[in-house]
Amino acid sequence: MIEKNDPNRWKLCDKVIQTINEQNIKYIYLQFTDIHGILKSFEISSKKIEDCLQDGEGFDGSSITGYGAIEESDKVAVPDPTTFSKLPWRGEGNKIGARFLCDVYNPDNSRYEGDPRYILQKTVQKAAENGYTFFCAPELEFFIIKEKKAEKEELYHPHDLRGYFDYDPYDINEKMRYQIAEYCESMGIEIEKLHHEVAFGQHEVDFKYGMAVDAADTANTIKMIVKTVAAQNDMTATFMPKPFQGINGSGMHVHESLWKDGKNAFYDPNDENYISMTMKKWIAGQLKHSKAMCAVLASWPNSYKRLIPGFEAPVYVAWGFRNRSPLIRVPNFSGKPSAARCEIRCPDPAGNPYLQFAVLLASGLDGVLSNDIEIPEPTDKNVFHFTSKDLEKEKINSLPGSLRQALDEFKNSEFMKKVFGEDPFKNFYYAKLEEFDKYRQIVSEWERARYITKL
Repeated sequence: MIEKNDPNRWKLCDKVIQTINEQNIKYIYLQFTDIHGILKSFEISSKKIEDCLQDGEGFDGSSITGYGAIEESDKVAVPDPTTFSKLPWRGEGNKIGARFLCDVYNPDNSRYEGDPRYILQKTVQKAAENGYTFFCAPELEFFIIKEKKAEKEELYHPHDLRGYFDYDPYDINEKMRYQIAEYCESMGIEIEKLHHEVAFGQHEVDFKYGMAVDAADTANTIKMIVKTVAAQNDMTATFMPKPFQGINGSGMHVHESLWKDGKNAFYDPNDENYISMTMKKWIAGQLKHSKAMCAVLASWPNSYKRLIPGFEAPVYVAWGFRNRSPLIRVPNFSGKPSAARCEIRCPDPAGNPYLQFAVLLASGLDGVLSNDIEIPEPTDKNVFHFTSKDLEKEKINSLPGSLRQALDEFKNSEFMKKVFGEDPFKNFYYAKLEEFDKYRQIVSEWERARYITKL
C-alpha cells in the first residue's frame, strides 16, 4: 500500500507521466468500484495528469452506491500509479488510451472509509502488523451469450453448446479467449489458464496468484477485458452467477495461502498431509464466519440460485481434501512447500473482490490469531446430490439459502462490522437489502405457470 505522499510513489508517478507524454496519450480513465463491485470511471485530459497524481480529481459520490448521502457527497479519486496501463483495444490513433485504478479520499485529504479498496488495504495492513502476507488466486468463470430479439423482449442464450475443456481452433469462442489472453498480457497480467467450462457458453480464466490488493485489481481488470472482447464480437459476457436454469452457474473459487518471514505458513513437513496448524486454524476461522461473510462472497439474490445442491456448488459448511463438495478444500499440492494452499468455493465473480478478499483475510486471520478456536475434523462426504430435505435429515450445516438469510447473518455479526467499519457496514447492508426487496417484488413466469390454475 503506497501512501499518497510516499517518496517512492513519486518515482512511479514520474515514470508514468513520461510514458503518457512519450506515447501521446490524450485522455485517461480514472476507475474505482462502488460497494457492489461495479466498475465506475470518468475520463480526464492527460494535460491534468501531474496535478491529478498530486491532488486527485474530485467527483460527486452521492450517486455512487454505498458512497454516502448527498450532504457528504464530495469525494476525490487519487490514481494509484502502480495500476497505470494502456488500453490495448484502443489502438494507436484513439485519444483515450490508458487507465488508473484509484483510491478514494475525502476533500480534507483523509481516506474515505467507504472505499472498498481501502477496506481491503486496512485488512492487509492488520495482517502485516502480525507478520503475515496474504496471497490469493481467484478462478473467474463467466458466460458468453447472444441476445436474440423476439417481438417485445430480448431472449438470452449461451453462445455455444460446448462442454468442459472442449477445443476447436476455428471456433469464435476459442479466438475470443486468445484475445482475452493477449489483452491481459498487454496490461501486465500473467494468465495461467483459459478454457471452456462445464456449462454451455461458460468459460474460465485463471491468473497467477498475487497479494490481495493486486489480485483484486487484476480481477476487476480481467472483468473489464472479458466484457470488452465480447462486445467487440457483438456478444455479451456476464459474470452473473446463475444466468440459466438447469446448468452449472459461475463461481469464483479462491486459492489462498498465508506467508510469514518469506515462508509459506500453511506448510508443515511433519504433518501427514503437509498442512500446518496455521492452515487448520485459518480454515476454522473461515468456517466460523462463513454464514456472516456469505452476503459478501455471494452478494446478489441470483447468487443463491447457484448455491444449491446438484450443480457442483458448495453448500456444506465443512472442509476436506480431494472432495469438492465442502465449502473449503485442500487441493493436492504434492508436498511442495510453496504450493500449500486451501481453496474456498462459495464466492462468485459478480461480487466486489476488494470486499470479498477483505472478509476472507479477516476471517482466516481471526482463526490464526485465536488461542481457543475449535478446528473441525475434515470430511469427505459428498453432498453435491443432496436435496435440501437430505441436508436437513443428515443435520448438515449449510450456507444461507437466500440473500435475505445471508444478510441477517451479516447484520448480526460484530466481526463483519469491525472488518467494514460502522458506516460502510451499514451502507453495504442497506444497499443489498434494497436489492433483495426489488427481487421480492417480481412475480415470475414460473410462479404464474405453476400456481394460477392450481391455487
